[in-house]
Amino acid sequence: MLDHLKLEIDYGTPLRESEKKVTLEIDGQSVTVPEGTSLMRAAVDAGVKVPKLCATDSLEPFGSCRLCLVEVEGRRGFPASCTTPAENGMKVHTQTSKLQELRKNVMELYISDHPLDCLTCSANGNCELQDMAGVTGLREVRYGQGADAGANHFKGESKPLIDFSNPYFNYDASKCIVCNRCVRACEETQGTFALTISGRGFDSRVSPGQDEPFMASECVSCGACVEACPTATLQEKSVVELGQPEHSAITTCAYCGVGCGFKAEMKGNEVVRMVPWKDGKANEGHACVKGRFAWGYATHKDRITSPMIRKSINDPWQEVSWEEAINYTASEFKRIQAKYGQDSVGALVSSRCTNEEGYLVQKLVRAAFGNNNVDTCARVCHSPTGYGLKQTLGESAGTQTFKSVEKSDVIMVIGANPTDGHPVFGSRMKKRLRAGAKLIVVDPRQIDLVKSPHIRSDFHLKLKPGTNVAIISALAHVVVTEGLVDEEFVKARCEMKSFNEWRDFVAKPENSPEAMETVTGVPAEQIRGAARLFATKGKNAAIYYGLGVTEHSQGSTMVMGIANLAMATGNVGREGVGVNPLRGQNNVQGSCDMGSFPHELPGYRHVSDATARSLFESAWNVELRAEPGLRIPNMLGAAVDGSFKALYCEGEDPVQSDPDTQHVAHALESMECVVVQDLFLNETAKYAHVFLPGASFLEKDGTFTNAERRISRVRKVMPPKAKYADWEVTQMLSNALGYPMNYKHPSEIMDEIAALTPTFKGVSFDKLDKLGSVQWPCNDEAPEGTPTMHIGSFVRGKGKFIITQYVPTDEKITPKYPLILTTGRILSQYNVGAQTRRTENVHWHSEDRLEIHPQDAEDRGIHEGDWVGIQSRSGSTVLRAIVTDKVQPGVVYTTFHFPESGANVITTDNSDWATNCPEYKVTAVQVLPVTQPSEWQKGYERFNREQLQHLQAAQAEVVGK
Repeated sequence: MLDHLKLEIDYGTPLRESEKKVTLEIDGQSVTVPEGTSLMRAAVDAGVKVPKLCATDSLEPFGSCRLCLVEVEGRRGFPASCTTPAENGMKVHTQTSKLQELRKNVMELYISDHPLDCLTCSANGNCELQDMAGVTGLREVRYGQGADAGANHFKGESKPLIDFSNPYFNYDASKCIVCNRCVRACEETQGTFALTISGRGFDSRVSPGQDEPFMASECVSCGACVEACPTATLQEKSVVELGQPEHSAITTCAYCGVGCGFKAEMKGNEVVRMVPWKDGKANEGHACVKGRFAWGYATHKDRITSPMIRKSINDPWQEVSWEEAINYTASEFKRIQAKYGQDSVGALVSSRCTNEEGYLVQKLVRAAFGNNNVDTCARVCHSPTGYGLKQTLGESAGTQTFKSVEKSDVIMVIGANPTDGHPVFGSRMKKRLRAGAKLIVVDPRQIDLVKSPHIRSDFHLKLKPGTNVAIISALAHVVVTEGLVDEEFVKARCEMKSFNEWRDFVAKPENSPEAMETVTGVPAEQIRGAARLFATKGKNAAIYYGLGVTEHSQGSTMVMGIANLAMATGNVGREGVGVNPLRGQNNVQGSCDMGSFPHELPGYRHVSDATARSLFESAWNVELRAEPGLRIPNMLGAAVDGSFKALYCEGEDPVQSDPDTQHVAHALESMECVVVQDLFLNETAKYAHVFLPGASFLEKDGTFTNAERRISRVRKVMPPKAKYADWEVTQMLSNALGYPMNYKHPSEIMDEIAALTPTFKGVSFDKLDKLGSVQWPCNDEAPEGTPTMHIGSFVRGKGKFIITQYVPTDEKITPKYPLILTTGRILSQYNVGAQTRRTENVHWHSEDRLEIHPQDAEDRGIHEGDWVGIQSRSGSTVLRAIVTDKVQPGVVYTTFHFPESGANVITTDNSDWATNCPEYKVTAVQVLPVTQPSEWQKGYERFNREQLQHLQAAQAEVVGK
């Protein structure tokens, strides 16, 4: 999959799907294409390239450049091939002397108003205008000769020609040919509508917003305009600085759960740019500001590239060799287990890691540690998804492809903000909404989808935080009592006993929208209208949900309620429908698949299952424990109690990401050996005794599994800066502990996963290289994967309805804490911000702020930009205020991307009843104006200074030697 720099074909116009075919003749060749196919695309299918500038297969045809003219026998004129559909019996000529003359004249007009600085232009060697000048045979320009040769109409204009405001790309108006590709990409692909063409004739130019700089406009820096631009008008700053790349490799983005495919375009071992891969099934050539541009963290100066150890967290770090660090770690783990028992050690693995790395960590714990004390960050985000969907549908994963949304008639978004958290999928969803799909948003906050350009939700159920289950029961009540159940589907596909019990339960008057109105705060008529819209017979209705569903004390209950609603309305098992969890991180799905939970082996088989356990025992040549190990909260609690003493933490930062920060810090301080393996000295590393440098996604091979169960390759494009990839470090530690691992390449790890995991049986690096990606299950029954789950029958056989009784959260408002705090993400930052904070993305979001409703702000004397203290029963912190009606009265909201904000200092220890997923979304707080940081923040600053001094001392010692 290397050297894709020039291999992609641009077909000029999008593929049309039609069962009806037409046959025509192009330059003497017969070609058969689907009805509706443009002549330009038909020509490419016949092996003929028609000159073009305004056309590209990622956008609808526009027909403005007039280069793609063709002749059609029996027809007058010269139609544009991009906008002319193929018809049966057509005879088309793409190369005639008249066409050559016309095209050359058109190109001459373009070039007459274009700078002739090709040799020094940043697009030289990758410029479509330059290419078309060659194709049309243009050798001289009759206009603008003499002193003005190569100048254009912008010469002498007082307004700067180049807009440098965006940190990632420049806009040079002098090189614009007004092809509209950037404007159309912003509209059709991204759906932001941030660009227009202002002026007329020679005064035409691309205008962000109201003729503003890019950074002052609505532009979200997704890069679609840059990708669409055929000249150097819109150009990455990295290309301007480094020049054109000379080779590339296909890899997968390491940010959110969309799993976008990218071409890493390189010069030697240096990344020049990341270009969204057109053949990436998850993104189809689109990207967001993070994946497209925010990869500079991989070479950031903060990277730690040498192992370090210290006896106490109060001691300075000492840089050591890899051998010394690994041997020290192994000896400490052996010592601790000998002193405190086999269960006194455990591990955490991050969803930023590859499948192969996650698999090795859980294998290390089970085979080398001899226990099941392994957990993953999915515990604190989507563990209720795994539990809830397993109970109802039989498989712990989403049911569809992302592309499936293009066939949805009704879309319900619950507790998710796709345009910020999953922006590439959000753009795909918005495109479907603009085409006419209906939208129901269930969220306490007004997210962008509620109202944005050309989109308005049909219903926004603005519920009180913590009342999700009440809403889903009220929706189900309407479906059941108004005869909206898909009786045929339920009888054929579901357990009737469980359905009848569920139907009787939701039909009770106490579950009606009227009864639940006082609980949820949502008018009964809105709930009834939303339920009727969702359950419309003959329509495809899909549910997409996020952490606003799972991060509650009833997270698992709500997931089961969503599955109940989908089954009752027959919206499972085909395209355009389904239950679709929007996984937060790049490999949350994969880390769960790989057995990173303390109760499950890879493939979601319980450790008590003797048959499954014997399979792994035979392959691993070791006896495995049949009892589940400790979850993250249990490990921390046991550490405070004194029975859990050592933690191997690969790629995870529980001090910042887990709730009740002070409790997490206290637990880590109580341990005798904390090992952190990461790119940077994160918050958890402040309490570590060993630091093992990690590798970025650009420095290793492996696979990620996205939110649609899509397994995609990650490919190494540069050597690891710290010498080893993460899987190699885990392997070295296992060998030092006495359990041998001898993999030569991650492909061998995947082969072992496939041999031991039924849903991965057909997966291999060779297959992924051939197909690009596959969605599990991939096995003998589905050798190329399973795009849509539960077709014909559910994985568990019959779908099971489960009663979802609403139980109010223990976290309630009081006179002392009268507001509810809820949390979420923002587009430009990612999770704990360790990566994005070390990129130019800080230009958009440089601190976490607290959103507060104008009425609540007025009651407290709070104004825009004021510092406010947020106090909960767990702790307090200080943030700057944003006064906005995006939040409802009584609710405040913040992000959690910056450690100094202390967002999780104030979250409580409440968690989901089934999985211990923390209740991040409901924290009772008081908010008041303040003039100084909180006591926690003062301590945080002091601790930071001390840790920095320790690091500087270690570095100075190395330099001295």
